[in-house]
This record gives sequence, structure tokens and C-alpha cells, in this order.
Amino acid sequence: MLTSFYWGVPVFLFMCGGWVFSSKRKHLLLTLLSLEFIVLSLFLVLFIYLNFMNYELFFSMVFLTFSVCEGALGLSILVSMIRTHGNDYFQSFSILQC
Repeated sequence: MLTSFYWGVPVFLFMCGGWVFSSKRKHLLLTLLSLEFIVLSLFLVLFIYLNFMNYELFFSMVFLTFSVCEGALGLSILVSMIRTHGNDYFQSFSILQC
């Protein structure tokens, strides 16, 4: 019973993050936040798996480092988009203007 709870919560969090990612496509900030939510649910899955198998948790620290780098890259893209276009709407952004 408890193991299904341990695996059910991260899967539910992943599904909620995927739903928000697919439904909130207008703003770049909302998509970045939902991607970070998905990464945190994947971290929870990784942490539970490593604890159940009695492995070292060093890989989870590497995973968190890469997720922070991904978040910083997304925020830098958001800032550059707001500086050039004035907002974070995908509708006002055109690939041909690069």
C-alpha cells in the first residue's frame, strides 16, 4: 500500500505538470514553470528509486545541478525575449525576425 503511494504521487505530479505544459501555451513563463515542476517530479522519482535500491544519492545531486542549469538557460531566454519583444507571448514572437 505504501509503495503504491510512493510511486503514485510522483506520477500524478508528472501528469499534472504535463497537463499544465500542454494547456498553458500562451506565455513562455508558464511553460518554463511547468517544465521545472516536471523536473522536480522526476527528481522525486529518482530519489525514491535510489532510496529503495540502497544506492548512493550522488546522482540525484548531479540531476539537480543539470536542472538548475536548464532553469537558468530558460530564464535567460525569457529575459532576452522580453527585452526584444516587450512581452512573453508566443503569438508576438516570429522566427523570421531573428
